[in-house]
Amino acid sequence: MTGDQLATTGGQPAGTALFDLSGHVAAVIGGTGVLGGALCHGLGSAGAAVAVMGRSPERASARVAALQAQGVQAAAALIDAGDLASLQAAHRQVEQALGPVDILVNAAGVNSATPFFEIDLAEWHTILETNLTAAFLACQVFGRAMVARGQGGTIINISSASSEIPLSKVLTYSVSKAGINILTRYLARELAPHRIRVNAIVPGFFPAEQNRKLLSDERIHAILGHTPARRLGEPDELVGTAIWLASERASGFVTGTLIPVDGGFAAMTI
Repeated sequence: MTGDQLATTGGQPAGTALFDLSGHVAAVIGGTGVLGGALCHGLGSAGAAVAVMGRSPERASARVAALQAQGVQAAAALIDAGDLASLQAAHRQVEQALGPVDILVNAAGVNSATPFFEIDLAEWHTILETNLTAAFLACQVFGRAMVARGQGGTIINISSASSEIPLSKVLTYSVSKAGINILTRYLARELAPHRIRVNAIVPGFFPAEQNRKLLSDERIHAILGHTPARRLGEPDELVGTAIWLASERASGFVTGTLIPVDGGFAAMTI
C-alpha cells in the first residue's frame, strides 16, 4: 500500500488521507490578498470547497475563476470585514452556494509604517478594525453557526511575528496581531466543548500587499540577519500548516496554539 492510499496505524488514517479535506467548506476572509489567496488554493487543492471573501469584486472573481480552473468548487462573497451585518449576509450567501462552513480562515490584514507620534485615530481604528475586529466578528458569525450545527469545525487565524516581539515601525499592526493571539487562545478554550478547534499561524516575513512599502533594502537586510533561514518566506509555505490545522484527522488534539512559520525568526537571539 502506498502513502497515497488509506492505511491505518492504531485505528488512525495515514498518508495523504490525513490531509484530505474533501466534503469540507472553507471560508477565507482576505482571500483576495497574497497570503489569503495562497491559502485558498492550498485548501482547495486538499479537496475543500472554498469561499473567497474580500472587498474587491474584481479580485474575488479572478480568484474564484483561478480556483475553478484548478477544479475546486468555489464562490465569492464580498464583505466589509469590520461590519457585522455584512459578515452575516456573506455567511448566508456562502452557505447557500457551498454548504455549511466548517473551516474559517481569518487572513485579512493591513499595515502602515507611520511613526508613533504621527499615528492618528483614523489610521489606528482602520488597522485594528481590519486586522482584529473583523476576525472577532467572523469568529462570532461563523463560530455561532458551527456551534448550532454541532458537527465541530476549525478556525485558523493569521497572526504575525510582530505580535510577540516589538518590531519597529509597525505599532498598530503589532497591537492588532497581539489581539489575534489572545482571541485565538480564548476561543480555543471557549469552543473546545463544541469540538471547534482554534489556532493561529504566525508568519515571519512574507512579501505581501500590506508590507511592501515597509520592505526597503535596509529593512530586508535587518530581517535576514535575524532569520536563520536567511530568506523571506513564500506564500505557498503557509499552506501545509493551514491544511494540517484544518484537518480533524491530522490535528484533532491541537487547539489554542500559535504556530510559527518564520524561518526561525522567533528562535533568534544574538
